[in-house]
Amino acid sequence: MDPTARICFHQRRLMLECPRLRVTCGSYRGALFNLSFKSNLDGVLMIKAVSFDFYNTLVRFWPPLEQIQQAACHELGLTVQEDAITHGYAVADVLFNRENEENPLSKRSDEDRLEFFARYEQLILETAGIPVSLDLAQRVWKMAMSVPKDFVPFNDAIPVLEQLREAGYKVGIITNLRRDLDELCQRVGLAPYLDFAVGSEEVGKEKPHPPIFLAALEKVHAAPEEVVHVGDQLRSDVIGAQSVGMHGVLIDRSGYSPNGVDCATISCLSELPELLEGLNQA
Repeated sequence: MDPTARICFHQRRLMLECPRLRVTCGSYRGALFNLSFKSNLDGVLMIKAVSFDFYNTLVRFWPPLEQIQQAACHELGLTVQEDAITHGYAVADVLFNRENEENPLSKRSDEDRLEFFARYEQLILETAGIPVSLDLAQRVWKMAMSVPKDFVPFNDAIPVLEQLREAGYKVGIITNLRRDLDELCQRVGLAPYLDFAVGSEEVGKEKPHPPIFLAALEKVHAAPEEVVHVGDQLRSDVIGAQSVGMHGVLIDRSGYSPNGVDCATISCLSELPELLEGLNQA
């Protein structure tokens, strides 16, 4: 059996075993009281809407990228732990978002994209404790990306979206994905729980640039201080939202966010309703 076939066989086994992902939540943390929210004097929600990043916030890949990477590395004689790969992605995704915000990867040539993802993979593996050449990193990347996968919601995503809408919040997505968001959200099962969606394809700019956040504010008919944005990237999501006057919340599912982050931080979406309730009662 060739290496890609072996990885695909491993993937099919994972698909059959796919569990409902268990979410372990700690209490939300961070500079919550440094955020300036309006007082709620009449029991009226001062926060009108909540927007979410898409990937790594509401959805993940299935089979998990860590397991696909682990299998690809094994085929090429490399041994790496799954948690180390998770750490590697946390670091490499910062590089991904910085590069993508100025020169979107979807607009680059195939050659330029492959060169970038070789560097991206190299950083994943270096962070995971396996220094490799750029050529070997590219081979790992190609093998890993040959495995079919799709987005699936995190276990906490749909229950929290539903809970927020029932509580009176408008709920939506702000994403750098250059995709048909209506079709995508319908396919992964999020569409019934969303009031709006804004993508960089529609706006022409990626997060953290202001236009994509301003477009969301226009769609939801809310002032910046009435909207909270939740995402997994400090610069793209939190700082980007704050730059237009929105309030940013960092979701750190992996536990590998940078030390000393000065913003409200949650470890899973299940913590968000309590955070919002506290803000509306402040």
